[in-house]
Amino acid sequence: MFIKNKKRIPLSRYWTSRYLLTLCIGLIVIALLSALWIRNTTLENRINIMKLLTEDMANRIVSSNEIRPPLGRGVPGGFPDRRWMGLESEPFIYIANSDGQVVSSNRPMGPLGKQVDVNIIESKETVQKLQFGENSINFYLVKAPISVNENIIGWVVMMESEIGLVKVNQEYTLLTIMIISLALLGWGAIYFLTKRLSRPIKEVAKAAKQVQEGDYRIHLPLNSKEEEVYELVASFKEMVNRLEQLESLRAELLAGVTHELKTPVTSISGLLQAINDGVVSGEEAKKFLKISLKETTKMNTMVEDLLAFNSFAANAVHLTMIKANMNDLVENIVYQWNASQEEEGIKTTISLLKTDLQIEVDTIRLEQIMMNLLNNAKQAIQEGEIQVSVSFDKDVVYIDVADDGPGIPLNEQAFIFERFFRGEGKKYLHRGLGLGLSLSKMIAQAMKGDLYLKQSSSTGTIFRICLPRE
Repeated sequence: MFIKNKKRIPLSRYWTSRYLLTLCIGLIVIALLSALWIRNTTLENRINIMKLLTEDMANRIVSSNEIRPPLGRGVPGGFPDRRWMGLESEPFIYIANSDGQVVSSNRPMGPLGKQVDVNIIESKETVQKLQFGENSINFYLVKAPISVNENIIGWVVMMESEIGLVKVNQEYTLLTIMIISLALLGWGAIYFLTKRLSRPIKEVAKAAKQVQEGDYRIHLPLNSKEEEVYELVASFKEMVNRLEQLESLRAELLAGVTHELKTPVTSISGLLQAINDGVVSGEEAKKFLKISLKETTKMNTMVEDLLAFNSFAANAVHLTMIKANMNDLVENIVYQWNASQEEEGIKTTISLLKTDLQIEVDTIRLEQIMMNLLNNAKQAIQEGEIQVSVSFDKDVVYIDVADDGPGIPLNEQAFIFERFFRGEGKKYLHRGLGLGLSLSKMIAQAMKGDLYLKQSSSTGTIFRICLPRE
């Protein structure tokens, strides 16, 4: 059943758009915080400048015991110029006497008019935030006393709206340029990085489609500096090489299996035809029948192996797990195998545990695994010694089956557990389907254990069965 997929987006566009969206959101947040910081810092700095200017004016406009009005704007002893504070417009500056009556101001009209409120003068706060007008515009008022011999004879009052104090077009312009530049730079970096990362993935996807169509001749460069991308490409190429080998092996093994099943059928058919046609009779006919029965038994064993393999592959086999003594179990299996051997010249030795150990195991299935390993060892040595040893550690019991044969060629060791695989040195000497080790490994794994090749060299081969103690 196929599920209809949504419309797919190219990797570079998908991640570039999301990275760019994330970048823009981050830059907007940074811009807002920066603008807020600039506003508050500018407001604080300009209020501090207003305090310094009012104090300076208060010190300079005193003449004897009278208030001397400033001379003008921007000259020594005059009203301070707005450019000293970087303002767009002139702040309101009032010179008032001790009663609050305005003596002089730099602008004819203003929020305070001709009289400074007594509450403003009497307030202990040097900086005050007030609201004036119908729209309740916020103003910041800074005052400084005009003192003579520690007697206050008047006040210098400076006022400016909050909007005027925080207005800094140049800083906001620079901030905007910086944010836009960072956004463009980030987008460019993200675009090229995403494009660089997506290129090898596209190549792997294209190669995967090529493999899907049965073409294993792929070319993927291994020049990527990124470790993860390099591992992806290298692993994919290794997988393709393995698939190509397995595909070639599958065709060869299928032909081998067909041959192995056809050979006994042809043999049986020829022998029975000879008896039926009267070509042989008497004792010779009985001999032909005996050979036919032997071939039938071999073919039946092959079919049973196929059925058992398919059952385990489909997880359709029920295991009967019982408590069993490992020493007794292994000893009985080796004894039964020795009793079934007609040939002489093969010596079997057993190394058991020093203490009895019981584990849960399917005894029939374990016997099936060991019989297969012992038969394989016998085929490998013809004459020699097979060693069976039992050992354990904290959590696992090990059963090793070793022979002193010529060993398994290195180029075949990776495939010995593949279904239907038969080595070059074996398939021409012994008949079979090549399912023994595959089936044995599946049985061991079904019992929560494993079967693997421990070692193989010119001095011999060791297969190890692992079974959990608990």
